[in-house]
Amino acid sequence: MPSGRPKGGTNKYWTAKEKEKILIECEEKGIGGTKAAREYGISRAQYFNWSKAYLENGIKGLENRKKPGNPLSKYSSKKNLSKEEQLEYEIMKLRIENERLKKGYIVEGDGQIKQFISLKDKNLK
Repeated sequence: MPSGRPKGGTNKYWTAKEKEKILIECEEKGIGGTKAAREYGISRAQYFNWSKAYLENGIKGLENRKKPGNPLSKYSSKKNLSKEEQLEYEIMKLRIENERLKKGYIVEGDGQIKQFISLKDKNLK
């Protein structure tokens, strides 16, 4: 089985249980990292990272970390926001705008029609 993802494909998602099962099977069979990597279609580094995490933290160490995602999505999906949620939403939008200004660009437009305009190109006077 070739290692890595197929060309144009997506990364394989391994659950913590699957990772644990692979590590235990390899330990029982006495398989090393290189052979295990070939057999299960993972990289050697990935196998060693899993085994290190498993030794240090058990199955908790094998759990996938969640990506942060869009912080505004929890507010935009609700129709009726409480006063506190409205304020949090506004603060978050202003923080994002502030970060964009620090990086040197602004966003014009809304929805799917957006333009990212560099402040370096504009004369702000």
